[in-house]
Amino acid sequence: MAITFGSVIPNSNTMSLTLTTQPLNNFITNHRTNFVFCGRSVGYGHTLSFSDQRVSSSFVTVVCSAANKPDISSTARIRSEVLSPFRSVRMFFYIAFVASGSLGAFIAITQLIGALANSSRATEVPEILKGLAIDIAAVSLFAFLYFRENKAKNAQVARLSREESLSNLKLRVDEKKIIPMNSLRGIARLVICAGPASFVTESFKRSEPFTESLLDRGVLVVPLVTDGNSPAFEFEETGDLATRRKRLWQLAPVYINEWSEWLDEQKKLAGVPSDSPVYLSLRMDGRVRGSGVGYPPWNALVAQLPSVKGMWTGLLDGMDGRVL
Repeated sequence: MAITFGSVIPNSNTMSLTLTTQPLNNFITNHRTNFVFCGRSVGYGHTLSFSDQRVSSSFVTVVCSAANKPDISSTARIRSEVLSPFRSVRMFFYIAFVASGSLGAFIAITQLIGALANSSRATEVPEILKGLAIDIAAVSLFAFLYFRENKAKNAQVARLSREESLSNLKLRVDEKKIIPMNSLRGIARLVICAGPASFVTESFKRSEPFTESLLDRGVLVVPLVTDGNSPAFEFEETGDLATRRKRLWQLAPVYINEWSEWLDEQKKLAGVPSDSPVYLSLRMDGRVRGSGVGYPPWNALVAQLPSVKGMWTGLLDGMDGRVL
C-alpha cells in the first residue's frame, strides 16, 4: 500500500491524505482498518478511517481533523517566564502549603472524631477545633493565592501570544520592501490607526503639528483602513516638512484580512463595537502601551515618550509607559 500526502488547507487544522492500494492476488475483501495517527507537535486529537474494496486499484481520500484550540506559542511562554521569573516558585509553594494544610486538616478531623467518641477526651475538642480552623483557613488562603496567580499567568501568556501574532503581521515600507512588524522592535514606536478612511484622514491632519516631535521620539504610524476606501493624504509638494510627514506615515499594512482578524479579536476581548475606530500605541519592544476608541492623542504621546536622540539615547528606551 502506498501513501501519498495531499494538500493542507491554509489557516485550518484539516489535512487530506490520499492512499493508493494495490490488490493482493486479486483477492481483497471489504474491510475496515483502524489507524493510529500522530501528527502535529501539540496534543490534538485526530480521526483517521480507511476502507478498501475489491478493485484493481483504488484511491481513498482520508481527512484528518483537529479541534480548534488556542495556539500559545513557546515564545510567549518564554517571555512570560522572563517577565515573571518567580511566579513558578510562588505557585509551587502555594501548592505545597495547600497540601500541608490539607494533611493537617485530615489529621485534625480524625482526632476530633476520636475525641467526640471518647467522653474522657472531651476537654481536647476546643483545641482540636482551633487547629482544624487554622488548617482550613490556611488551605483556603493558599488555594486562593494559587488560583489568582494562575489566572494572572494565563492572562499574561494570552496577551503575549496576541502580541506575538501582531508582530508577525506584514508592513510595506516602500514598493519593493515588505517587512514583519517585529523587525521594527528597538527601532520605532508604532501607532496603529484603525478605522474608516475618513477617520484615518482626520488622524493624519491632526498629527501635522506634532510631526517633528513624533519622529524625534521614534513614532511611525500604521494606517489601517477598515472600509476599503483610500484615505486622502495631502502632502506639501516641496519642503522638509513634507518629507518628514511622508516618513511618519510611510508604513502600510499588507494582507488586510489578517490585520482585520487580529483587530476584531482585540475589540471583542475589550468589549468594543466592531465598527468603532480605534488606535493602539506600541512600545519600542513591540508591546502594547496604550489603546483607545477615537483619534490618537498625539499631544499626549509627545509629552509622555522620551526622545530617541541626544544624550538619553538607549537609556530611556524602556520608559514607554505601562504595558496594558
